[in-house]
Amino acid sequence: MAEPAPDKIAQLRRALEEFEAGEGRGALFDPTAEEAKAPVRARALRLLDQRARSRHELRQRLIDAECDPELVDEVLEDLARVGLMDDAFFAHEWVRQRHHMRGKSAAALDRELQEKGVSAADRAAALEQVTEDSEESIMWSLARKKARSIKEPPADRAERDKALRRIVGVLQRRGFPLGASLRISKEALDERLAELGEDYSAGLRISL
Repeated sequence: MAEPAPDKIAQLRRALEEFEAGEGRGALFDPTAEEAKAPVRARALRLLDQRARSRHELRQRLIDAECDPELVDEVLEDLARVGLMDDAFFAHEWVRQRHHMRGKSAAALDRELQEKGVSAADRAAALEQVTEDSEESIMWSLARKKARSIKEPPADRAERDKALRRIVGVLQRRGFPLGASLRISKEALDERLAELGEDYSAGLRISL
């Protein structure tokens, strides 16, 4: 790491001497401003310690807590400057975790990020992680998991349609398109019914 130039060191020393003397004017730090921002910053850091937040979300939480909007904006600028708040990184991690770990679709994730005030550019960059293949893989995983909850073949067409609606519903609640949800749900249901049929036939052979 490069060392500061001699004139910079001298400037910092003068600023510290002025600050310690309580003069403030011309110093790098404004003690009055820092004192006013301190409780706002402390609250902001507590909120960020709980979980990552977008700038819009954090700003709204601080204002809801009756913090002065002007001080809030100054604190947010400070946090962004030191890298403690970054909407692009926040959006990237939001998509990574909720797509792969919670099975959310790109459409659902885009809506969630939009509600959190993330810009269109940052949303688009984060959603590049989601591909058609990754969405299809997640849809199959969800559909098969739901289909496995069926323990015996449906008694009639009405029961079969009811089972199909339940599988489709799982995919729809995560924002996947209806056409693809219906196609994959039908195939997952057919797979499960075939398994149940084989189990039933095997049971008959054993009893005989």
